[in-house]
Amino acid sequence: MTNYSQRHKEAWEYDAYNFWVAHAGAPEERARQDMENPKAMLRRYADYFDRFQGVRVANICGSCGKKAIPLALLGAEVTIFDISEENRRYALEVAEAAKVNITFEVGDVLDIDRAKYGGQFDVAFMEGGVLHYFHDIDRFMAVMRVLLKPGGKMICSDFHPFNKITDALGLEQPALGYFSTEIVEGEMAHARFYDGETRARFPKCLYRKYTVSEIINAIIRAGFTLTRFDEHPAWENKALPGEFTAVAVKGE
Repeated sequence: MTNYSQRHKEAWEYDAYNFWVAHAGAPEERARQDMENPKAMLRRYADYFDRFQGVRVANICGSCGKKAIPLALLGAEVTIFDISEENRRYALEVAEAAKVNITFEVGDVLDIDRAKYGGQFDVAFMEGGVLHYFHDIDRFMAVMRVLLKPGGKMICSDFHPFNKITDALGLEQPALGYFSTEIVEGEMAHARFYDGETRARFPKCLYRKYTVSEIINAIIRAGFTLTRFDEHPAWENKALPGEFTAVAVKGE
């Protein structure tokens, strides 16, 4: 595990279980919500899946299982790769309450057991701000390709690079020049929801934020065929770009 990954682990294990209970609901309550309408819980991401039943999904940085469990309810076989034991605890408790099985591998996804997981998945799926945690995007995309079966699909949804230069999503992260390659220290995603004293105690993350061309070219260099690139508006200001989704296929 890299030094920056260790820092991210410390940040994502700092009161994370309690945060999910407070903001996503107790596991039993969250499971009820997921079971009521799992496809709706996937939001826009449902449209990027060709089918769900029997599909093997690698959910990259799948956090508390907020997308993995709806996918499992729809019939997918889901493995979460995430760095946080606290996220694992919450996700498995929700899965148990929802009466579905998911696999949760704790660790840096760059260090996965390739003998065990290489070529095992139909879909590698990520959302909600993942890429900036990895400082070598080429290595990250190469691992995504390793995970997939021939013909497998990567669904990479992330914060739009426009957020490098302005806080369009209200994440309270420092602004950078658009073409900056600087690695910057910043708060982990949940810190802004805590009181000032607690917020100050949160371990910090080290972010590397990418441009649109860096992301697209890394996908191409990894040997994927990019089949779709969608931009989505910011959550509050629909005039600004907030997120994107790239869909890419591993060759047969």
